[in-house]
Amino acid sequence: MIKNCKKFTKNFFLKDKRILVTGACGTVGSELVRQLLEEDFQPKEVIALDNNESELFFLEQRFLKCRNANFFLADIRDRDKLCRKMKNVDVVFHAAAYKHVILCERSPFEAVQTNIIGVQNIIYAACENNVKTIIFTSTDKAVNPTSVMGTSKLMGERLMTAANSNSQGEGPIFASTRFGNVLGSRGSVIPIFREQIRKGGPVTLTDPKMTRFIMSIEEAVRLVIDSAELARGGEVFITKMPVIRIKDLAQVMIQELAPRYGFSPNDIEVKIIGTKPGEKLYEELMSPEETRRAIELKRYFAVLPAFRGIYRNITYDYPEIESREVSNPYISCNERPLSQKELREFLIKNRLLEERPADKSHPDKRYWPGERSTEE
Repeated sequence: MIKNCKKFTKNFFLKDKRILVTGACGTVGSELVRQLLEEDFQPKEVIALDNNESELFFLEQRFLKCRNANFFLADIRDRDKLCRKMKNVDVVFHAAAYKHVILCERSPFEAVQTNIIGVQNIIYAACENNVKTIIFTSTDKAVNPTSVMGTSKLMGERLMTAANSNSQGEGPIFASTRFGNVLGSRGSVIPIFREQIRKGGPVTLTDPKMTRFIMSIEEAVRLVIDSAELARGGEVFITKMPVIRIKDLAQVMIQELAPRYGFSPNDIEVKIIGTKPGEKLYEELMSPEETRRAIELKRYFAVLPAFRGIYRNITYDYPEIESREVSNPYISCNERPLSQKELREFLIKNRLLEERPADKSHPDKRYWPGERSTEE
C-alpha cells in the first residue's frame, strides 16, 4: 500500500514570489489560493483567475483582508489575456480544466479547447513573460485513458513536457503533477453518497470491485505546491496515495451518517447500478512504460521525460531519493486497500464526514446520456 502523507516541511521557495493560479474557484484552485494566502508561504502577490463570475466574487470577499491577493475574470482560452496577466509572474499553478467525464464525452471539442488548447495558451504566455516555473495539475485518468477527459489531460501533460524540451537558456521550467480522486470535491462520490443517505437510500454503487486512489484536498494541494520547488523540467510528479474500495466507502459512510439523519444503517440499501461509459474499475498511477524512467522520492514518483531538453542539459537530482528504479506501476486493484477502520479514520481526520452548507444543494445522482428518462 502507498502510505498517506501526514507531514510537510516548511516551504520558503515561494517567498516574495508573484504567483498566478488558474481555475481559482475550483476545488483544487480555491484550496491553492487559501494555502498560499493563509499558510506560511509569504508570496509577494497571488493572482487568481477564473471565468466563473459569481464564485470569483465570493472568493475575493473571503480574502478581502489579504492585500497581496488580486482576483480577475479570465478564461484560459484567451491567450492575450493570459499574456497580460502573467507579466512579472514567477510561478504559475494551472488548475483550470473541464473534469467531469460525461460532459467531456458529450462535448469533446469543448474539452479540447480548454484542457488542451488552454494548456498551450498557458505555455505561450509563460514563455512570452519568462515565467520561472509552471506546474500543470493532472489526474491519474491520464494513464491509459478511456475517456475524453483523461485523454485531454494526457495531452496537457505531453504539451508541458514538450514545452520544457524546447525551452532555451534560462527559460521556464514546465512540469506536471498527477494525483487521484480528491475526496469531497464537487461532483465527487462523497457528497452524492451523503445526499443518498440523507434521503434514506438507496446508495448506488457502479461495481463492488471498483477501487480508487484517494487524497484529501489539503494534502493534494500542498504536494502540488511542493512540486514547484522539486521540478527540474519536463517531469510528471505522481503523488503517493492510499487505495480504497468504493464499496467500503459507501459502507463506512452509511454506518457514520445514517444515525445523523434518523435512520438505522441496516435500513439503507446499497444498489449496484453497473459501470458507466468511460469509467474504469481501477485506476493507474503510471503506465508500465513510465516505470522505466521513474524515480521514487519520499512523497512522489518523478517520471522523467522520454525526450530530454534539446537546448539544455538537465540534471534530475532531488532530495530524499528512495530509489532510481521503479518496477511497480501502482494499479489500484493490485494494492492493499485501506481497511474500513483506516478509511473511517481518514474521513474523520480530514473532516470529510462533516456537512458543509453547499452539501444540502448537491444532487444525489449522476446521470449519463439516456438515463434521465428511465428515472422519471
